[in-house]
Amino acid sequence: MLKYIIFACLFVMSGTTMREHSGCDNYANIDCEFPNDCKMGELVTVKCRGKPSGCNQAFSQRKEAKCLYCYQTDEIDHRCQIVTNCSTSSQKLVHTTCTVNDNVICIGRRTFAKKVNCKWTSGISWTKTMILSIVLGGFGADRFYLGLWKSAIGKLFSFGGLGIWTIVDVVLIAIGYIKPGDGSNYI
Repeated sequence: MLKYIIFACLFVMSGTTMREHSGCDNYANIDCEFPNDCKMGELVTVKCRGKPSGCNQAFSQRKEAKCLYCYQTDEIDHRCQIVTNCSTSSQKLVHTTCTVNDNVICIGRRTFAKKVNCKWTSGISWTKTMILSIVLGGFGADRFYLGLWKSAIGKLFSFGGLGIWTIVDVVLIAIGYIKPGDGSNYI
């Protein structure tokens, strides 16, 4: 016996995809049926049908699918509201709302609650920091801008470590190792 659930499973693309079949990119309004004995993470054959929004024709198709709830999808398969209104010393996870991307089909509600790390920023730009590091790094302007004034004074009086400290800082800022002194993220 098959159990009917809206948004039944995350597709593992095999054979012809629904995108190739229907020419539509929005799978949010697709209904799928899958076996009652479907185990999480197991591949099963499901029958999906529906009319994705923005499409002219309905379709019905059998596919191999992996059973997953929407909240179990990979980070790239859903997007979350960015939380920036937390304190500067917050190390706790904060509640946010996430929505599964339109091209993903999964079991359960497409919008769900999730705890994520806070991504607060104090307004310091990575681009400005890189420009300052390349142009005025020998005088410590990049470190002054980041709020790292103690090391900026050392860099200023050593003329960027005679150029070596400047080159090292350009690389460290480019890869994101050196961050703002207050612990915030770049914008």
